[in-house]
Amino acid sequence: MDHYKVLGLHRTASTEEIKAAFKKLAFQFHPDKHSHSPKVVRDNATLRFKQVSEAYEVLMDDRKRADYNFRSRSTAAGGSSSYYSQYSYGYGRGSSSYQQRSRHQYGGGGGGGGGGIASKFELAIRILTARSSLLNLGFAAAILGGIVIIDKSGESLWERQNSGKSFEEAMKSIDKAKAYRDDSAKERT
Repeated sequence: MDHYKVLGLHRTASTEEIKAAFKKLAFQFHPDKHSHSPKVVRDNATLRFKQVSEAYEVLMDDRKRADYNFRSRSTAAGGSSSYYSQYSYGYGRGSSSYQQRSRHQYGGGGGGGGGGIASKFELAIRILTARSSLLNLGFAAAILGGIVIIDKSGESLWERQNSGKSFEEAMKSIDKAKAYRDDSAKERT
């Protein structure tokens, strides 16, 4: 499926042209508009709506669009005829059909060409450099850094306030004070 043909656009289309074509076609093929149509018409409109939505999702994201353009040019030079069946990363929302094909292909389901070490390495790099992965990695690093800073600052504050005493010595003196308090409470009763 050629996303540009689905939207009726040329490969050099701007994002405004993509939006306009999507809105026009989405309105034309929206399942709610065909809810009272015969089943064949309704199913065809639903399929076209899904194709239009998938094309819009890929072409509006700069990274996905560049990757799609690269892959579609390389398939024209003798590669696989289907962009997503050859190579997919699971972009976008969880319900899209090409994401499910990607899981099947790289999850051990034997999806045809592109299952070598190089493509799996490239897939790993794509996943690790995805925006969400980088955000999660940055968030984890910030939390870990905060924990280290808090731990070190607590130790330095302890050493500044209690010079000459180690933490273990202080804990022993606290235990002695608790024992003394418990003993004096027993004597009173």
